[in-house]
Amino acid sequence: MSEPTCTITVIYYSSTGNVAKMAMALGDGAASAGAEVRVRRVAETAPAEAIAYNPKWADYVAKSANDAVATLADIEWADGLAIGSPTRFGGPASQMKAFLDTTGGLWAKGVLVDKVGTAFTSSSTAHGGLESTILAINNHFYHWGSIVLPLGYENEYLLKVSGNPYGASFVSRKGAGPDDVALTAARMQGERLARITSWVRIGREARA
Repeated sequence: MSEPTCTITVIYYSSTGNVAKMAMALGDGAASAGAEVRVRRVAETAPAEAIAYNPKWADYVAKSANDAVATLADIEWADGLAIGSPTRFGGPASQMKAFLDTTGGLWAKGVLVDKVGTAFTSSSTAHGGLESTILAINNHFYHWGSIVLPLGYENEYLLKVSGNPYGASFVSRKGAGPDDVALTAARMQGERLARITSWVRIGREARA
């Protein structure tokens, strides 16, 4: 078995499972490009009464209870990172923000410098903050000294079908799950992340 080209951690928060499905697709894309991949969810911190208000939320919390939870070690381990969150008033969910706010120790040690980072999201409305959520997540990469990687328009599918160069995104109208367009874009984003991250890793190892 060949050595992995790089290590990728996909970290996501999902309340009803949509972002989780995109995270899995992105991880599959990275693995297909030769990366060793970890997919980790951010712990749920919302009060029980808020979760109970939305049956889909409560159902997903129960179903995902045994899924691996993200730790700072998962960030430190990775050459490249993908971070995904649903939009909350135009920014990432508080659960994700709270987790990212714990990375100060890694930042202080400089271990986040030159990691490759990319972001993805989902919203319930077409203008519910898809791009602003991705840009808000990217702010962490800037402060970490990481290399921000957009999805871009590197092929005709992304230009004419998916249409969001910031990162994979999905509009969940009436609670629908991610469609083939969103999942395909997420897989492409994972493949691109692994490909570019492997180049960065090669350059870093050559310089060492």
